[in-house]
Parts: sequence; structure tokens; C-alpha cells
Amino acid sequence: MTRPGGVWRNWGRTESVRPQRVEYPPTVAAVQRAVVAAAAQHIPVKAVGAGHSFTGIAVAPGALLELRELSGLVSVDVDRGRATLLAGTRLHRVPSLLAPFGLAMENLGDIDRQSIAGAISTGTHGTGARFGGIAAQVVGATLVTASGDLLTVNEEENPELVPAVALGLGALGILVDVTLQCVPAYVLHAVEQPEPLEDVLAALDDRVAGADHFEFYWFPHTDRAMTKTNTRLPDGAPRHPLAPVGKWIDDTLVGSGLHQIACSTGRAIPALVPAINRVSAKVWGDREFTDASARVFATSRSVRFREMEYALPAANVRPAFEALRALIDDRGWRIGFPVEVRFAAADDRWMSTAHGRDAGYIAVHRYWREDPTEYFEAVEEIMLGFGGRPHWGKMHTLGAATFRERYPRFDDFLALRDRLDPERLFRNPYLDRVLGG
Repeated sequence: MTRPGGVWRNWGRTESVRPQRVEYPPTVAAVQRAVVAAAAQHIPVKAVGAGHSFTGIAVAPGALLELRELSGLVSVDVDRGRATLLAGTRLHRVPSLLAPFGLAMENLGDIDRQSIAGAISTGTHGTGARFGGIAAQVVGATLVTASGDLLTVNEEENPELVPAVALGLGALGILVDVTLQCVPAYVLHAVEQPEPLEDVLAALDDRVAGADHFEFYWFPHTDRAMTKTNTRLPDGAPRHPLAPVGKWIDDTLVGSGLHQIACSTGRAIPALVPAINRVSAKVWGDREFTDASARVFATSRSVRFREMEYALPAANVRPAFEALRALIDDRGWRIGFPVEVRFAAADDRWMSTAHGRDAGYIAVHRYWREDPTEYFEAVEEIMLGFGGRPHWGKMHTLGAATFRERYPRFDDFLALRDRLDPERLFRNPYLDRVLGG
């Protein structure tokens, strides 16, 4: 949240800006008026969600539109399993909005604090080799263009633009509503357990193919992986949720409180990091439960960090991961945050990290009070060598020339941007870098 005249900061504290003005439009018409006013004054305008991107993709040096008031359910087509949500709706609110209709989102990431518009615009994804990212669930949207007009894209109107608008990086206009293709409500049977890292890597392809949703975390300086395997079950399946006390111990006491202490201690005394990681690998993630899908997917993240994540061709995940392990050993770094590995199905979104290929994701993190530059840049070099594409909302150093080589529809996206925003009303420094001014 930003007060007029104040400074906006993202969650990871990697970006900040003092906008010329801040508005809180409660309606679509109010968004249109704000865009027209910004155009008349020749100042850029950007919408922000929850600020969970680590890049400057949402930085608004001109007019900042906080869309928190533009929230809620617009309509539901139960027969087709589709729901239209206002753009500022936070992901954690969506399950309760869909529940009365027996619907759920097909897949979610492990953080649910983002707005729906922010999540799709940055390519937020979960895990599961048969499931795409959140943008892949979009079948329609309404956009306020630089002229202040509404552009509707769906199966009936401008259908050819859905793959572009569904993951538009905030470069094409201001999203005001999003239509999702939902699925019947379901529950997940979750098994989270530590396992020998070598065993997980040796069977990685089978583990990914054999599960609805599989991922693992690896604490550097250890030989253990924390695996998460989720199996989809019908909504009527018996539920065995985590007991409130046990959930508090795992998520709040261990996952937040003790992890915060571990990060602070590791920063002060780096030599202790390997021992801390070995303890963390023993006490985290050994549980089994069954609950509503959204309650299983999402986890609480209260320890602040910075993150870089690269999408690779799925077949390249293991060699890239092995190169990352060797890098950490060779450099003698002490890395306290785990490395996360996930998977997603190929999709047709023009600017999706999974465009045209099944993807595996490797994410690296640093505690927010530690400088991630040396670590992230070295990891980035490895990921680029294995065909990587960086997550749009997570830290990277790439520019337009590199993206043109890695995205077959890059120039088509730029042509659409030229058509919808010829004066670059929705520009900011990040978009200038990744798309070109």
C-alpha cells in the first residue's frame, strides 16, 4: 500500500519509487479516467498488485494505480466452469469466491498473496508436469488501452490476442478483469518428506511424470532433498487436514520463526550455514495430509528474501542443477536459503517461460539482508547455457536482445504493443530494458 506522496516498495525490498501521484480506482470507469488523465498530462501510468515481484515490472514513476478496491467476482458460468474476477482480486480470496459454485483453480503457486492480474502478467506458476501456469488458465480478459478504451479478448472477441494479453507484462494496458477456466473443486493428498538427494535426482523424470504435482527443495551443503508430492482427489474424498497445533509448529514456529533466526545467524556467522542447513533439512517437511487444493498449494512466507528463477527445457533440469551444486562448492559460498525445483506443462502464451516447451524451474534465493549479486549472476550464466528463460517477476539481468532470441513470438508481442500503446504510456525502466524503449 502506498500513501499519496509516499514511497512504494515491493515485498522483497528490491525496488522502490516515489510516484507522482497515487490513485485507488474502485471501478473500471475510474481506471479509464485515470489512464486518460495520465495520457493528457504525458506521464506514464502503471497498475500495481501486491508487490510480490522482485523485478521492477510494476514500478510506477508517474501515476500509480493501486487496484485493491477493484476486487471480487464479476460472474460465473457454471456450465462452462468459467469465472470472471476483477483484476485486483488477491489469489487467497479466489477459493472462497469459487467454492459456492463447486469450482477451483486448476493449479496455483506456493504463494497466494498476489493479485490475479499481477500473477498472470508476470508468469506466476505452480508445479505439475501436466499443468500450465496461472496465465494458461486465462480464457478472456478486459484491458484498458492507452486511449482509455476497453479491449475485450475472449473466444468471441479478438480471440487471437488471448495468448498475448493473458501474459502481457503490464506493457499492453491495464487489466481490469480476467476470466479463468476453472475445474471442479478437488482435494490434494500431500506427502512431504526428506529423502536422499541422489535418489531424487536419479528418479527425477519418473517422479515428475508419475505425480500430479511434484517439487523438491535442496538446502546447499547437505545431501538431502525435501520432496513434495501432491495427488489430486475428488472433492468428496475424505480429508485429513493438518491439526492446527501441528500446522502452527511447522509453518509458523519452524517455517517462519526458526528460519528467521537461522537466516540472521547465518548472515552474522557464515561458517555456521552448513550446520544450520543440515538441521533445517531434518526438521522441515516431514508430514502427510489431505485438504482442499488451495490449502495445500499455498504456504506462508514471512521471512523476507530475494529470488531468481529460470525456466529450462524440462530435460535440462538435472544437468543444470548439478552444475549449480558444483558452482556452490567451487566458490566456497555459504548459501542458507534452499534451491527450489518445479515443473510445468508447455503453453501457447507468447511471453510465457513455458511457451512451446515443457518447463522445469530452478529458483535460487538469498536472505533479503544479504547481497545476492555474485551468486545470482553466476547461477544465471549456468541457466542461460541450458536454454533458460528468466521469470519476469524475479531478478535477472537480461535485455530485449536476449529475449528476442529466446521467444518465438517476441516481435509479434512488440508489434501488438506498438498498436495498443504507441506512445508508451505504460512504460517503466524495467519494460524499457526487457522489451526495448
